[in-house]
Amino acid sequence: MSRKHVFVTGAGGLLGTNLVLELLRQGYMVKALLRNPAGFAGGSHPNLRLVRGNLFEDLRPHLADCRYVVHAAAETGQNVFDYAGYDRTNVAATVQLLRAAHEAGVERFVFVSSANTIGYYSDGIGGTERYPIKPPFTESFYALSKWNAEQEVLKYADRMTVSIVNPTFMLGAYDTRPSSGKIILMGLDKWVIFYPPGGKNFVHVRDAASGIVRCLIHGINKERYLLAGENLTYRDFFRKLTALSGGRRPVLVPIPATALRLLGLLGDAARKLRIRTSLSSTNMKILAVRNYYDNRKSVETLGLTYQSLDKAIGEAVSWFRSDGPVR
Repeated sequence: MSRKHVFVTGAGGLLGTNLVLELLRQGYMVKALLRNPAGFAGGSHPNLRLVRGNLFEDLRPHLADCRYVVHAAAETGQNVFDYAGYDRTNVAATVQLLRAAHEAGVERFVFVSSANTIGYYSDGIGGTERYPIKPPFTESFYALSKWNAEQEVLKYADRMTVSIVNPTFMLGAYDTRPSSGKIILMGLDKWVIFYPPGGKNFVHVRDAASGIVRCLIHGINKERYLLAGENLTYRDFFRKLTALSGGRRPVLVPIPATALRLLGLLGDAARKLRIRTSLSSTNMKILAVRNYYDNRKSVETLGLTYQSLDKAIGEAVSWFRSDGPVR
């Protein structure tokens, strides 16, 4: 078994692509699971093997020579109708991968969860790993599925070292879908930007990737690590985006809480008619809170240092303008 062989799921996403590149930079041999290897944006490398497949296959043959597994694949869509739509990928497939990793002799398993399984603070002090999930995320099928998956991961702590990372809202290059980078596109080169009353923690995706790699060596069994950058209101985020992007200066218009509630009710009605939409009462409530987090544990335990959010935004903007949908 190679000391530096690692198997990565979800390698085609924003975090997955940056994670693979960071692993390669640090000398790891990487097997990256992708549904479509031809669509991988990270290029080729002699230490990289792209594996065509999905989470529901028997992955034990691919894990046989791997010491590490990083499980980053997940159903993250906000237009899924019910909990079952998340459970199959985020919980059941995680259990299947845990079982396969244990049977293949994997020594260390890092599970990529979400910061939203951890309680946030909104009074200027960020939430830490000690705080339990709180509303409105207790109503979010996605957040609940990731929390349930965490509990399944912890059940394997007596069979291999398991660590959980909880990244906040990631920004940077290689957001091919796009995923979280949609917030960049919402404000980039616009005349008017409508913003909700809440806020969130933003982190450079390369810092999140670096935190995961550090977990492979320094992660403690059964511990969770928030990978968190800067806490900002949505208004301040869009002001920063427009200042850094060098484009036009838009008018910033706040969305009243009453309008968010109405949009949520309309989304609920559409979902009952089986119309796919990201609008829902729960999602609108999430936009109204300031889910802020604290990164001290990852700094002190993993030795992680964080880059400025300005750099993350700048790299995201440059990527969207050169390689993404804004060309």
